[in-house]
Amino acid sequence: MTTSDLPQRLRNALALAGFTYDAVAEVLGPVGHAALGRNETTPGLRQTAGGSPLDTLIRLFLLQTPVDLAAAEAALPGLLDRLSAEGFIEQTVGEVAARLDVRPYATGDRDFWVVSDLTPGLDGSHSRVGPEHVLGISSASTSLAQLTLREPVATALDLGTGCGVQALHLAGHAARVVATDVNERALRLTRFNAALNDLAAAIDVRDGSFFEPVADERFDLIATNPPFVISPATGERLVYRDSGLPGDRVVEDIVRAAPRHLNEGGVCQVLANWVIAQGQPWDERLAPWVADDCDALVVQREVIDPASYVELWLKDAGLHGAADYLVRYDTWLSWFEEQGIEGIGFGWINLRRRVSTGSTTGAGSTTRDFLSWPYEVQQPVAPAIREWFAAVDVPVDLDSRLVVRPDVQQETIGQPGAEDPETVVLRQQLGLRRARKADTVEAALVGACDGELTVGQILDALAQLLDLDVAETRTTYLPVVRELLVEGFLEAPGDS
Repeated sequence: MTTSDLPQRLRNALALAGFTYDAVAEVLGPVGHAALGRNETTPGLRQTAGGSPLDTLIRLFLLQTPVDLAAAEAALPGLLDRLSAEGFIEQTVGEVAARLDVRPYATGDRDFWVVSDLTPGLDGSHSRVGPEHVLGISSASTSLAQLTLREPVATALDLGTGCGVQALHLAGHAARVVATDVNERALRLTRFNAALNDLAAAIDVRDGSFFEPVADERFDLIATNPPFVISPATGERLVYRDSGLPGDRVVEDIVRAAPRHLNEGGVCQVLANWVIAQGQPWDERLAPWVADDCDALVVQREVIDPASYVELWLKDAGLHGAADYLVRYDTWLSWFEEQGIEGIGFGWINLRRRVSTGSTTGAGSTTRDFLSWPYEVQQPVAPAIREWFAAVDVPVDLDSRLVVRPDVQQETIGQPGAEDPETVVLRQQLGLRRARKADTVEAALVGACDGELTVGQILDALAQLLDLDVAETRTTYLPVVRELLVEGFLEAPGDS
């Protein structure tokens, strides 16, 4: 597919028509754009009746409605026969219909186009997806894109590339990108998308399962949205979401194997589901997955009950209303019960392989931070992840001089008129927007951190003011100071 001049000719036609994310959003308007996000096309169809090439492309590829042959030829001049032969469209007498999704996508100051399989279930239609379905731009892929660090690196790996959208992102700041997948259709579309966006030379697309295609290689950055759906693996397997491994084994295997494929200081970022097992805290279950030489920031963004989870993924597969829907539903729930699964966690796993020379020894050992945080965060969240890794590397002792982060505010809760608050909460307004309950010493310490006094001086002064033992106060609160730094309430001067 990518050996011909079709990607370049299609790119030229799409650009000439102004088929960009911003232009599409403007034509659809807020109502039509939001409706399309809900898989409803009627508002969009009402906004695209003008007949311009841009209107035609929106109706053809995004709204998935047949368009007039003459209008299609005007929007894609000289390309209809080629696109038909390659499976992008289907021509009938007087009409053209899409067979693949061609979607504009924007990141930073760059416009892309991404080809994938058609969006299933538009307007509530019953459309069962096939086992080699190639998912397009989704909420999951957008989440991973917002999570992924964007500093320049020499090498990056998109593990389980799908339609290749993460590889397109990575090519903007990595000198060399490898994209892997086990789905041959996904590989073909990724190669086409790389060529369509003039990035074929920058993205090395390889066939193979998980790390097999890069068995002896290491990378500075690994980003992956693996097939993490937790299911009994009965019935038809959808490659883009079902690994074929039991439970959350696919995520565990990736987390355990990733350090062997990271350069020192390299980062692996995983969008994942994991099992919430009866009688076991989620963080205790995941902690053994992390290698001893890795720092880890794991954020649980959501916990879904088994019934809601089953409904979500059966509908995703286009099975809602199918003859075997109820049987599949019951089988899946029964399997969860047998496995002792009381919920499914969704979130982010961020790993960094330590530098063995000690240049990033920070507190002298690796740092693990397991955070259950279902609240709104600032997007993209990647800068907050980068700040966490940077904070881990800052040594903290009694001679440290730290400052309170500018966006941190203190909230107090108590009865009106009470002399002392019942609860003091420190809350970030930016980044992860963490909140932390603080006792009197913690709150006063954070307030006193202005970069002038050392941590030891502040703790000693607070001990005297509150009539506490000085040595005990130092011993108790020095580890707390490090927690406040790693969690982003304090920072080293000049880090902001």
